[in-house]
Amino acid sequence: MYVHFIPPLPPGLYSFLIAFSSNARPIVDAHGRIIAILAGRPNDPSYVADVQRAYEAMAQEREQAKFAADMSRHRRGPFVVLNCGIGYSKGQRVPAHMNNGEHAAILQRLLGNRNVVRMATYASAAFNLWAPKVYRYYRDHDERLRARFSDLEPNFPKSVFSAAAFNFGPNVWTFKHRDVLNAPFGMCTITAMGPFDATKGGHIILWELKLVIEFPAASTILIPSATITHSNLPVQDGDERASFTQYTGGGLMRFVDNGFRTEAELAAQDPAEYERLAQLKESRWKTGIDLLSTVEELLEDVEP
Repeated sequence: MYVHFIPPLPPGLYSFLIAFSSNARPIVDAHGRIIAILAGRPNDPSYVADVQRAYEAMAQEREQAKFAADMSRHRRGPFVVLNCGIGYSKGQRVPAHMNNGEHAAILQRLLGNRNVVRMATYASAAFNLWAPKVYRYYRDHDERLRARFSDLEPNFPKSVFSAAAFNFGPNVWTFKHRDVLNAPFGMCTITAMGPFDATKGGHIILWELKLVIEFPAASTILIPSATITHSNLPVQDGDERASFTQYTGGGLMRFVDNGFRTEAELAAQDPAEYERLAQLKESRWKTGIDLLSTVEELLEDVEP
């Protein structure tokens, strides 16, 4: 991996280009904390082929589904996205599987596709490797939630994330945005897919970090998507790109922390606990930062 200055970028962005390597590389802050991971891909030639097969499965579903035009108009970008997994948002009393309506069968087929399963498994394993304390936080909340609600099956048997998004091509690029409903100190995994030249498009931009990162197909990046503003560059004409992401909503974790209750239920049923948790919110940012690992900490855990 190498870094060099490049000029032809959006106005106001004084950035550096990171050329992606198949080997994993962490991005650290001024205190050495790992705040994003270029997770690369497994050192196995079959993995690249499997990700391409996953892309082809998504492309086939897209062609057969003939998605309505308005599905490509949303705040993240001009492409169709289908989310699936365990969700919990305003108005829900308990978490539930997302209702995908007429597209449920598409998602069922993709979730059962062994190539998609392999992508999801690798991304979760990379999360565990580079951010083990945050990973354990996710795993603890996931296990507690599903022990309470046994009908909430995960998307993938070996992934810690509660939800996933299939961003269908043929040219997926995102507007400048943050995923504010995700856990603010957590990680979102993004895997690039499709036949495209990563030196000429598809880059991911991390705006606060002033980084533009080459993002080739079959590579995975982990970022705190609720905290760091991010976007993508389009791919060049004739190329095709899609992406696959995994995440866990912050509201889902708060529901578990509230004793499996909504905020309103907690306030009504246990005012003292509600007040205690409300006071903790003021220092929650520090709790989240303390969960981030440094490279030195990770090396200490490696046996000589």
